[in-house]
Amino acid sequence: MCIACSPFGAAFARAAPSRRAVLGGTARLAAGAGAVGFGSLFRCAAAQAPAVAGTGPAELIFAGGPILTMNDAAPTAEAVAVRGGRILAVGSRAQVEATRGPGTRMVNLEGRTMLPGFVDPHGHVVMVGLQAVGANLLAAPDGEANDIPALIRILREWAQRNEAAVRRYGLIFGFGYDDSQLKERRHPTREELDQVSTEVPVLIIHTSSHLAAANSKALEKVGITAATPDPTGGVFRRRDGSREPNGVMEENAMIAAAGPLLGALDEPAWLSMIRAGSEFYASFGYTTCQEGRAMGPTLANLAKAADRGLLAVDVVAYPDILGAADQLGGALHGRSYRNRLRVGGAKISLDGSPQGKTAWLSRPYHVIPEGLPPDYRGLQTAPTEATIAAFSRCYERGWQIMAHANGDAAIDLMIAAAREATRRHGPGDRRPVLIHGQTLREDQVDQLRELGIFPALFPMHTFYWGDWHRDSVLGPERAENISPTGWLMSRGMMFTSHHDAPVARPDSMRVLSATVTRRSRSGDIIGPRHRVPVATALKAMTIWAAHQHFEEAAKGSIEVGKLADFVILSGNPMTVDPERLADLKVTQTIKEGTSVHRA
Repeated sequence: MCIACSPFGAAFARAAPSRRAVLGGTARLAAGAGAVGFGSLFRCAAAQAPAVAGTGPAELIFAGGPILTMNDAAPTAEAVAVRGGRILAVGSRAQVEATRGPGTRMVNLEGRTMLPGFVDPHGHVVMVGLQAVGANLLAAPDGEANDIPALIRILREWAQRNEAAVRRYGLIFGFGYDDSQLKERRHPTREELDQVSTEVPVLIIHTSSHLAAANSKALEKVGITAATPDPTGGVFRRRDGSREPNGVMEENAMIAAAGPLLGALDEPAWLSMIRAGSEFYASFGYTTCQEGRAMGPTLANLAKAADRGLLAVDVVAYPDILGAADQLGGALHGRSYRNRLRVGGAKISLDGSPQGKTAWLSRPYHVIPEGLPPDYRGLQTAPTEATIAAFSRCYERGWQIMAHANGDAAIDLMIAAAREATRRHGPGDRRPVLIHGQTLREDQVDQLRELGIFPALFPMHTFYWGDWHRDSVLGPERAENISPTGWLMSRGMMFTSHHDAPVARPDSMRVLSATVTRRSRSGDIIGPRHRVPVATALKAMTIWAAHQHFEEAAKGSIEVGKLADFVILSGNPMTVDPERLADLKVTQTIKEGTSVHRA
């Protein structure tokens, strides 16, 4: 789950049918049955009235391939003209070419498909940069850490390649290991990480970012011993029959290790990571990304990166209201960007990660983690009264608030806090956001709609951890309803679909594929009732994501006057076999008329 929603972010400042039963149904969904308010994407573009604005000639004209506008009034176009970083004209090729002048550059799409640039509903651009520079401990298909010996090998090789950085910062670091995908089906121990080094601290972050593992030298350096108590909302796992830490740390316990170890990173390291993170986002077609839980150093260094022109795309930051409240309401807070950066509101984290079994549930986990009582239901990470006070403060001051809530018990707390804040301060268009909502119950959906809470869900989980949820985390019944987009569609509600990078890579086509098919790694379908038509899934990544950020007037669709933020794909997601959506490639990303990524 969310890296910066996690303690690491704070510290670092089946009931499903068989796999062969669903292809026909998914194909029907892809054709648009049940799409929410999108119109027909197959209407002839020539039949649409052109939209043209301005008097000067176009600087760029895109044509020569399908253009999906995400605009219900004119869902497709033959050509788009750009001037001054904004869209000048949209419509038929002949009509748009009327804006052509002597200096106009014609861009031939060569049959590729152009859409609005993707808008990130939830992720962590700084941590994506950290992931980009650390050892890649992801399992297949995104990495090679499929067992503990491979994990150790990858860390050793990374340390050899980055010898100067290891000396400078005194740390061997990796991100993305996943006990649910490791052959051993467990976390690596401190003794196993000692095989990487006994002289240099080793810190590796779980793919959920809610847990971590460290070697003996790292524990020694930060003073974690048998006498160290577990912090509130966190656990140092211990060796069997002993109080001696085994190297694995959960939730708030991560702060004790990650903070001091990563605190050695200097300004050049931060700026390098931020630049790498924004460029990595751009490589997947995102023209707006998010820093979904900015602590003090994070926001300060984001501002430095912005002022130095290092951000490839727009970044919306959300400081933690419990840990960085002083950063709210400042010069960066508002709807306007400064050098591609703005503070969009506040963030609060109410629980942990379902795949790490720390999300706060109303019923116990299907398979209880070793050493925990049979009624174990996860961890509440923000006190109830503090949560209610945070919502009230945001509602009073007109700040948008996003709440990380995976478990349904955490969602209950968010609903209660929103209800109380509304009672105190009255209704309004505040767009509070439920982040993740993995175990959202159907009875809670109507309460979200009543209170104006915007659901930003995480159906990408169905691919990466759907089998794990079904077999170990939640059991078949509850797993079928993780990220229940079908309940939202049936009520005509907007929602978004995210990746929570670096928990998963910011792979837009994997997001699209998982939202549409809900096919797991094993090939099963996790919750077929919640599969989403391609047209709707694209809206959840563009215009609805822009709405979530209060940016629908400038982004999310190809319309005259909006920013010329585009993504060009290798094929048309509306016509490709839904089972091949993840194979589509981003060939170019364009931010305000300028290419920021080209494959």
